[in-house]
Amino acid sequence: MPSSARTPNRLTGLVLIVISACAFGGSGTAAKPLIEAGLTPLAVVWLRATGAALILLPVLIRHRDLPRRRPGLIIGFGLFAVAGCQGLSFASLALIPVGVALLIEYLGPPLLLGYIRIVQRRKVGRRAALGALLAVLGLCCVVQIWSGLGGLNPWGVALGLGAAFCQVVYFVLAEDVGARATGGADAEKPVDPIALSAYGLLVGSIVFTAAARPWTIDWSVFGHDVAMGGRQVPALLLLGWMIVISTAVAYVTGVAAVSHLSAQVAGVVACLEAVVGTVLAWVLLGEHLALPQIVGGLLVLVGAGIAQTSSTPGAATTVITEVGVEPLPTVAAPARR
Repeated sequence: MPSSARTPNRLTGLVLIVISACAFGGSGTAAKPLIEAGLTPLAVVWLRATGAALILLPVLIRHRDLPRRRPGLIIGFGLFAVAGCQGLSFASLALIPVGVALLIEYLGPPLLLGYIRIVQRRKVGRRAALGALLAVLGLCCVVQIWSGLGGLNPWGVALGLGAAFCQVVYFVLAEDVGARATGGADAEKPVDPIALSAYGLLVGSIVFTAAARPWTIDWSVFGHDVAMGGRQVPALLLLGWMIVISTAVAYVTGVAAVSHLSAQVAGVVACLEAVVGTVLAWVLLGEHLALPQIVGGLLVLVGAGIAQTSSTPGAATTVITEVGVEPLPTVAAPARR
C-alpha cells in the first residue's frame, strides 16, 4: 500500500537529533566499566549491534520486503553507519590518544558540508558552516587536543578519518530516506527509519561476528556487579542501557531526525554527543572536567544552536541512491522557514 508523504517538522527533528546525540553519548560511559571488567572493545561493539538487532526483530519481520526493495541502502547503512562508524572508531582509539581520536571522528560534520557543497553541488547555509566551525573548536577544547598531538600513529589517524567518513555516509543515507519519505521520486514506497536502523544493525552484527568472535566472550562478567565511578553497578544493567538506549534508540532517532532536518544541520547538532559523553563521564565515572572542557562544551552548544537556525536552500536537492546520483524535487519546507 502506498504511504502518504510526511511533512517535515523542524522542532520534531531537533528533539529527535538531541535524543540521538544524548543516547550515543552515553555509550562510552556504559561500555568503559564492562571493558575494565574483562570484555574486549570488539566484544562490546558486537553486543551492542546484535542486542539492538534482536530487540528490533519484530521490525525486521514486519519490513521483510525492504532487503528486496532497497538492498544497496541496507548494505551501505550496515557497513558504513554501523560497522564502519563503530569499528573504525574503536580501532582508532587503540592507536592514538582518546581525545584526538574523538576529534578526528567528529570532523564528520565539516566533511559532510564539504560533500554537500562539492559533490552534491548544493548550497551550504552560512549558519550551518559557522555552527560546524564553532562545534569543531569546542570539541578541540573538550578533548584538550593540545595534550595529545605528539607522535601520532598515522594508522590511528587514518582509522579516525575513516570513522569520520562513515559518519558522513550515515547522514547522507539518512537524508536520502528522509527526502523520499517527504515527497521524492520513491515517495510511494518510503523506507521506515526504524526498519533501516534494524537492518543496518543486523548487517553490522554479521560483520562484527568474524572480528569479535563472540564464542570467546567471558559471559560470566554479566553475573556480577562492575565498578563504575566508585560504586558497584550490575553488569547486565549497563549492557541493557548500551543496547537499548545507546544503540537501538540512538540509531532510530538519528535516522528519523534527518527526515525533518537537513543532513548538514543534523550533523552539526549531533556533535552534542561528545559533550554529553564527557559530562556523563564526569558525573558517573568521576572524570572531572577542566575549565577548557567546560568552555568547549558551551562552544559546541552555541554552534549547534546556530546551525539549527540554518535554512535549506530552495534549489533542487541531489541525493545518493543505490544506482547513482539522481535529482529530487525540493522537500517542502516547514512553515517556520
